[in-house]
Amino acid sequence: MTSDVPFRPLPVELVDVRYELGPDSRRRPDVPAGETVEVSLTDSAVYPGTTRTVWIHVPAAYDPAHPAGLLVFQDGWWYLDPDGDVRGGIVLDNLVHVGAIPPTIGVFVDPGVLQDRPDPAARKNRNTEYDAADDRYVTFLLTEVIPEVRRRYAVTDDPARWGIVGGSSGGNCAFTAAWHRPDRFRRVFGFLSSFAQMPGGNPYPAALATEPGKPLRVFLQAGHRDLGWDRPERNWLAENLRVAAALAEAGYDFRFVLGDGGHNPNHAGVLLPDALRWAWRDAAPSGPTADPPSDPLSDPGTDPTTDGAHR
Repeated sequence: MTSDVPFRPLPVELVDVRYELGPDSRRRPDVPAGETVEVSLTDSAVYPGTTRTVWIHVPAAYDPAHPAGLLVFQDGWWYLDPDGDVRGGIVLDNLVHVGAIPPTIGVFVDPGVLQDRPDPAARKNRNTEYDAADDRYVTFLLTEVIPEVRRRYAVTDDPARWGIVGGSSGGNCAFTAAWHRPDRFRRVFGFLSSFAQMPGGNPYPAALATEPGKPLRVFLQAGHRDLGWDRPERNWLAENLRVAAALAEAGYDFRFVLGDGGHNPNHAGVLLPDALRWAWRDAAPSGPTADPPSDPLSDPGTDPTTDGAHR
């Protein structure tokens, strides 16, 4: 199906750009707000000494007789905040309500904090958790976070209905979690991922080229003026391009959107609704209440653009 893209002039300056949120990222008067439950985790077996907050957001259409899908967000409140750049809970409420995606519970996980450290900067465990290439973080999710969700709500065992989202270091964290446990997470969303700062370097271009294919569907976004965009090393833009190229060469089901702007979650928030539509395009229920796609990225037959079509 052909889709017409409205004309938008390209900005001359690539850094000072903000994308406008679409209707799926705004509270609608006809869509009932979901329930958000806050959970405090006061210790961890995987990351001893850490505490954190987790928010579980359940759209109003959830029916315990029909187990829901699961979508885990890193940097929890930043992605849940109804007045923030991403507004993940509002997006889930809107898309589930109109049948654009199957009923899906959002799990918004804050990074761990080491409360016993006297230096406030040393209390943050975010980079330890998110930038590592091993399976510790996904093990933490599966053994410590998701059991808290399943104690309260019915969640499907179908890994095709489990997704994981992150931006910056949370983006490579999401990819790493699904890479190690594709038996659980098969939908991956990485925004401005910090592959460039993973200890030991970005492992995924080589791994994608040499390891057997995994049953993943991957959505990536990068920015023309992300960190280090014109440097030979620690170049966020270049490392995202390398991962996208490796996914293409390995034949993965993936989408890649290159936008303008710097290292901030604004473009991620604009893209999230259509990224979710694309990821669950073959699982979404149909019905007379389903809204039409908000723009061409919603159509799985339309290639993502790099010319500012979502401006």
